Amino acid sequence: MHDALGLSSGATTMFAIMVALGVAGVVALLAALFWPPRWRLSYRAEVVFAVLLTGLVVYADLDSARVYRAYESALPEAAVAGTARDAGEAAAGFDRSITVYTYQWGFLFIDASGAVSRNAMIARPGEKILFRILSNDVIHGFNLPAARITTEVDPGAVRSIWIRAPARPGKYLIQCVDYCGVGHYQMKAWLVVEEHAADQAHHGQH
Repeated sequence: MHDALGLSSGATTMFAIMVALGVAGVVALLAALFWPPRWRLSYRAEVVFAVLLTGLVVYADLDSARVYRAYESALPEAAVAGTARDAGEAAAGFDRSITVYTYQWGFLFIDASGAVSRNAMIARPGEKILFRILSNDVIHGFNLPAARITTEVDPGAVRSIWIRAPARPGKYLIQCVDYCGVGHYQMKAWLVVEEHAADQAHHGQH
């Protein structure tokens, strides 16, 4: 099972730091208002605090730039994505059919054999894949920037879209683009494109 997210992810760490700073700020404000003895931080402590905040802003900006670059990446091929009018189209014309359960705050991928993967799925280069997307709780979005396709799914509904996997192996971002609660910012998954062992052996002979 592949898991693209975890407690050690940069987004979770950043969120924890911001919560800690917010709590510390509220405590400091209450102390300044209601604590009789007046006190003041030393000049050195003020400089350290300013440097820390600047570092956090720079880190957040760099991380946002990384996500933006992933969003701007696109497949070079034509006809790489689209919608399927009927979920009954799942068996015809596609290499694979994947059921995607969206939930607060992640993605669950289930293939035709029943194999389950959380927040990541593996595909072969150029594979034509049909996604049948459902919501387990609230409205969620399903956005795959590399395929230039986005849809949203309501609880109880099914959305069917298809993509052609990128020809180049790598990790391609999948993200929710509909606000779905406090964990929305970390609702991401990955389309992991890997060559099959037989394909690698074939390429190695040429």
